[in-house]
Amino acid sequence: MNIINPLVNNTLFANASVLLARFGLSAIFILAGLNKIQYFDGNAQYMASAGLPSELLPLVIAFELIGGLFILTGLLSRVTALAFAGFSVVSAVLFHANLADPMQFIMFFKNIAIAGGFLMLAAHGAGQWSIDQVLGNKVSTRKQTA
Repeated sequence: MNIINPLVNNTLFANASVLLARFGLSAIFILAGLNKIQYFDGNAQYMASAGLPSELLPLVIAFELIGGLFILTGLLSRVTALAFAGFSVVSAVLFHANLADPMQFIMFFKNIAIAGGFLMLAAHGAGQWSIDQVLGNKVSTRKQTA
């Protein structure tokens, strides 16, 4: 056992942590996508107030729902995580840039923190308990038998 870091080489902890991280990162976007469907008109107006065409809202909803499910299940997680990192930063700049307002300050840096989580996911992958891992094992098995 490593006294300095007892969690090093603990694969159960690592696998569970990555799964929980994917759950947390995906939940906020899946719920946001569902909220945008439920309050479609209000969200369209909010987008328009930020200078964006409200016609983009269906694409945002699809991205949040489908991308959120990809992150949750660990499917195409690295590229999806990169897309969500960019989306989070762009959203922070477009919708929460009034840093003089304490609530917008918090929302801005919440988005930056979420982007950081997605960058970690992009760098390290979805972990053992993911569709990416299952698909990766099938590809590796095929290469070895060929």
